[in-house]
Amino acid sequence: METTVATRKIFAIGGAGYDLENLAIEKEIIRFAQKEHPRVLSIPTASYDDKQWSEVFQQVYRQRLGCATDVLWLLREQPTQQQIAEKILSADIIWVGGGNTLKMMKRWRKLGVDKLLKQAHDKGTVLSGTSAGSICWFQYGHSDSMSFYGSKQWNYVLVRGLGFINAIHCPHYHAEHREQDFARMLSRRHHGPTLPGIALDNAAALQIHGDRYRLRTFSPEARGYKAYKKDGKIMEEEIEPKEEYAPLEELLRM
Repeated sequence: METTVATRKIFAIGGAGYDLENLAIEKEIIRFAQKEHPRVLSIPTASYDDKQWSEVFQQVYRQRLGCATDVLWLLREQPTQQQIAEKILSADIIWVGGGNTLKMMKRWRKLGVDKLLKQAHDKGTVLSGTSAGSICWFQYGHSDSMSFYGSKQWNYVLVRGLGFINAIHCPHYHAEHREQDFARMLSRRHHGPTLPGIALDNAAALQIHGDRYRLRTFSPEARGYKAYKKDGKIMEEEIEPKEEYAPLEELLRM
């Protein structure tokens, strides 16, 4: 089946747990899928296949929102390539939670999940997630993955994502005081071609539909920012949240 850029959908959230009081983010993701009872697949690799978070996922999407739900375990279980493909390619929405981005990306590439997610992206599956589940859709991400390996002394690292958004992403921007380190990361230019940075606060989401985008915010404090290097300095511009979409090319232009 021939696909076009216009079918592609991403809902990347800078950081947010499930707000069981209103579930505003999750309801918006379901609206984005344009199906009354979509099939939602959770891929909890970054959380080491944490069952507690998966139970919350089931409570939110199946019990509260009436979706058909499934979970793709890639660490607790050893699914076949056919089983992995069937789950990913039959989903209307894919939800990726937070955790160790580096471990998740290595596991995905080893099992071919990266290629299957590209197929899902091309056919219009909504790719969504928070934190690590937001970083993964970008070319690169500002990641706290080294904090998961037991050392009290760790540094943020640049992790290569799937490259569906040609930028470097920083989640939890103000909540975890990542501003200075993200600026240092952007200034190093050791990630190949110079790319813009997209920083999102908790409860802020970059919604991409085809070649257009809009910033969505779900709390009064949530903000989104574009950062880039110009004349040796890191410049930062706030992204204005709007209802209407704007060309993605404009957001990613340096």
